Amino acid sequence: MLNRRRLLTAGGLALGGVVGGTLLLPQNGTTRAAANTSLGAHGHMAHGMAYGTAHGTAPGRPSPPVAPFRVRMPVPRVLTPVASHRDVDVYQQDIQPASVEMLPGIRTEVLGYGGGFVGPTIRARSGRRVVVRYRNGLDRAVNTHLHGGHVAASNDGYPMDLIEPGRSRYYEYPNNQPGATLWYHDHTHHREAEHVYRGMHGFYLLEGEDERRLRLPSKEYDVPIMLTDAHFNENGALIYAPEDTPNRNTLLANGRPQPYFPVAARRYRFRLLNVSNFRTFHLRLDGMTMTQIGSDGGLLPAPVNRDEVVLSPGERAEVVVDFAGCPIGGKVVLNDVSGPVLRFDVVTGAADDSRVPDVLRPLPALPSLPAGRTDREITLKVDMVRGAAYINGKVFDPDRVDARVRRGSTEVWRITNLDTDIALDHNLHLHLVQFRILDRDGAPPLPGESGLKDTVLVPAGTSVRIQVTFGDFLGRYLYHCHMLEHSVGGMMAQMEIVA
Repeated sequence: MLNRRRLLTAGGLALGGVVGGTLLLPQNGTTRAAANTSLGAHGHMAHGMAYGTAHGTAPGRPSPPVAPFRVRMPVPRVLTPVASHRDVDVYQQDIQPASVEMLPGIRTEVLGYGGGFVGPTIRARSGRRVVVRYRNGLDRAVNTHLHGGHVAASNDGYPMDLIEPGRSRYYEYPNNQPGATLWYHDHTHHREAEHVYRGMHGFYLLEGEDERRLRLPSKEYDVPIMLTDAHFNENGALIYAPEDTPNRNTLLANGRPQPYFPVAARRYRFRLLNVSNFRTFHLRLDGMTMTQIGSDGGLLPAPVNRDEVVLSPGERAEVVVDFAGCPIGGKVVLNDVSGPVLRFDVVTGAADDSRVPDVLRPLPALPSLPAGRTDREITLKVDMVRGAAYINGKVFDPDRVDARVRRGSTEVWRITNLDTDIALDHNLHLHLVQFRILDRDGAPPLPGESGLKDTVLVPAGTSVRIQVTFGDFLGRYLYHCHMLEHSVGGMMAQMEIVA
């Protein structure tokens, strides 16, 4: 049984705890078991030991803190198609274990795409199809979800739709949506939290034709930055357990601890992505203004100057930073409330013909809806006694449809976080669709929330209303908290899009 203190120190959910080296996860009695799992005591799902422990990297003593700004932040490599045809680019991705340098001079075992902790970036174009062949070189079944992608249900990475060890699977992405910073990651039932924590994630940058005309910073001045946190032992091994979130105090930018990144004295476009399992980043740039130009679903209608950018797990923000006013040799630190994340070192001058226009991407027209309309009520809550997490009072069951939605319809959902007693934040991510935030407890959306979103932060005791239009595809899709230990604990539901 969980107590209040343990639940809170878990960053929200220590699901049943670790008993005899086995992680116990709650499961509805009718839920189908994912690969490599078995039913444990009390109707929970009993997993094998965490990957690091099972492979000889027992937790041990925590690693000493790493001095910030000792290592350079890498930029994820761009994946090259193995074939290109008239209307499609074909890629190949290997999902495999790897030994990589994350802490200076130390090798760390990870699970990832293409042999790294941060997978290679796929750069795609709106309106041009992409097909990716994923080959599973791990000892367990996995899959891949394109977060933010408008894709057929069979290509969405459904939790029980898995690639078995040694097998391959093709995913097709039509890219019939505006340009946006998307990302791909594992979504294996009951294991997505550990797999993402250990490195199963990468950028999928979809570029629209309108972006090229805007003359935003591009090429080497368009830099994706993946943010997360981790807990290493003294040997540099990643330590994973749901209750370990308070110890994940090593902040990583593109897989390196508090690195530096050399820049020229000009404008840059930074695509910020939070892939952590639980941490919400509150980002400030040493007193400088960040101009936000995009969020989850791509460009905003107009740029917004920000002193702080807040990103809960799964959220993205595109910002333009102009270093032109910094002297050569100047240093600018991107800070979180818990400490520095990344330092930009101004090392050279550079010509700059980029700009940030006053108008970026107008939003599609809203259907006329009655004021205050709400079609569905979605509640988020954890149960400290049972060690489970709920949407509308239920844990996830793949055999149950929680919402049936007509294709092409527009609905308003109110999402309410009921965890006022423990002041626990949640967020909600919808597969298949982007949505618009209508209000927060009746007040206008926050700065930077004027564009399209697929993930929204819902602080404890608050409600958010969103407007969603369901189009394109039929079938079953998920909606869930993207604080992944909560998702694993049952805070996940599914909608079926019907004709």
